[in-house]
Amino acid sequence: MGTKILTSSSHGYENECKEIHDSWGRLNHLVRSLAGRSKLERQQIRETYKAMYGEDMAILLQKMQFQNGSKVCAALYRWMMDTHERDAIVAREAFGQGDVNYKALVEIFVGRKSSHMVLIKQAYYARFRRHLDQEIINLEPPHPYQKILVALATSHKAHQEDVSQHIAKCDARRLYEAGEGSSQGAVEEAVVLEILSKRSIPQTKLTLSSYKHIYGHEYTKSLKKAKYMEFEDALKVVMKCMCNPPTYYAKVLYTSIKGTTADNGALARVMTSRAEVDLYEIRSIFKRKYEMELKDAICERIPSGDYRDFLAAIASTTTIITSHNSVSL
Repeated sequence: MGTKILTSSSHGYENECKEIHDSWGRLNHLVRSLAGRSKLERQQIRETYKAMYGEDMAILLQKMQFQNGSKVCAALYRWMMDTHERDAIVAREAFGQGDVNYKALVEIFVGRKSSHMVLIKQAYYARFRRHLDQEIINLEPPHPYQKILVALATSHKAHQEDVSQHIAKCDARRLYEAGEGSSQGAVEEAVVLEILSKRSIPQTKLTLSSYKHIYGHEYTKSLKKAKYMEFEDALKVVMKCMCNPPTYYAKVLYTSIKGTTADNGALARVMTSRAEVDLYEIRSIFKRKYEMELKDAICERIPSGDYRDFLAAIASTTTIITSHNSVSL
């Protein structure tokens, strides 16, 4: 296949793309070439490769994944995708063939801005000819996570930008009266779902901050006091993901590396999705809580090979961390 004329926007990565093309199929070379790259660098490499060889590198990686089913191919494929495309794929895989991976869906609906959710839903429909929100509504049998996700999907449609301290205080009191301040001993689901559906994620975060200020402890602590029910358990996970993402993701990574979770895709999913959001903070919390570096934990528990090298490269790279992120809250 002949080399094509490059545009000025793709200038600068011709040598890297030639090396990738000439050594295609050697996964260790792909890992070395791509794992430590920033989002912008990956986009430019992808564009340059297509300009030079007429093929989309991400599509080639997807084909390779289908052919050999390797974890590293799947991880590299997602790594080279635009963020909204990656999230759409993660969402589709969350529905799976058996149990729904609700936590993967929660991470998307809680962690992404409303403007980015629009792109995710568009990408989801373009790829799978299905509406993401409707897929969640249609899930059977009904599940507490499903109710919360439907409420969060509704909140994203509102596109509320401003936050109100007054509303936050009022909602905090409503949460208290519908939870630990109630004589029922269980959370009133209708009240919680109404607040989640009518308020933006930033507004809900402010509400939870007001709750702590007014009542002296985190809202999630009150859920522990409630009579154990599936809704409270699901709500606690959602609130932890919303209020303190680095701590939430540090725990997800730890349980995934140790192999104590049924969520087999969590490790690569979190590493690729948080690399340019808050991975630096996640690594810091991981080290403080579990007394070891994230990279060391990966190298200790994951079998040697290209997949481990890919994860370790992301875990040890600081240049891919950005101070401003346009897709995540």
